[in-house]
Amino acid sequence: MDISVVIPLLNEEESLPELSEWIERVMRDNNFSYEIIFIDDGSTDRSWEVIQQLRAKNENIKGIKFQRNYGKSAALNEAFRVSQGNVVITMDADLQDSPDEIPGLYKMIVEDKYDLVSGWKKVRYDNTLTKNIPSKFFNAVTSQVSKIKLHDFNCGLKSYNRKVVKSIEVYGEMHRYIPVIAKWSGFKKIGEKVVEHRKRKYGVTKFGWDRFINGFLDLMSITFVGKFSKKPMHFFGLWGMLFS
Repeated sequence: MDISVVIPLLNEEESLPELSEWIERVMRDNNFSYEIIFIDDGSTDRSWEVIQQLRAKNENIKGIKFQRNYGKSAALNEAFRVSQGNVVITMDADLQDSPDEIPGLYKMIVEDKYDLVSGWKKVRYDNTLTKNIPSKFFNAVTSQVSKIKLHDFNCGLKSYNRKVVKSIEVYGEMHRYIPVIAKWSGFKKIGEKVVEHRKRKYGVTKFGWDRFINGFLDLMSITFVGKFSKKPMHFFGLWGMLFS
């Protein structure tokens, strides 16, 4: 299979038919073999019913349903586990990510041999105070700590070589740091592609400030594990001095 499109979602019933049709059109126009994996992360609207209806019309569509909200990381981790495509592309369900970006993201993995490509929403349509300012701060800190030169670590639109998603585990709020996790796992060719950001058409954002706080704690954890897994005696030597 060429591509697995992984779409975590929470209460996005209105956008799913349009998104599904758009992805199907892109796949058909480019002769890709594909699957679309929708992960319903505990929706309380009709999202799961819509997924079932879409699945009845297209056997390439698959669905995973969580009984409660576990978060985006858990949704991605489960979808990565079952995905079958040689290239895995993640995107959000709210139609702010354009499926027209799929061929370019696919090409960068297959032809340009990137392990992971992260989208960069260079022009955004978010509220500046609640999203853009903290996002820029978050991205600057993450880039500095990880030494990975990306502008938009948290962009939901990413593409992966299959080997990457089968080699990593994502939990907590660590979906924000998948490029960092991939780097610590030995995947060094990480790239970036400017992608279109669209205005939200349906529903409301699920963004919350608390996720940035939790995310920074996860960044500290990833950095700690990544560094000391390479040089464990630095850690044990320190504790040895403290308790000697």
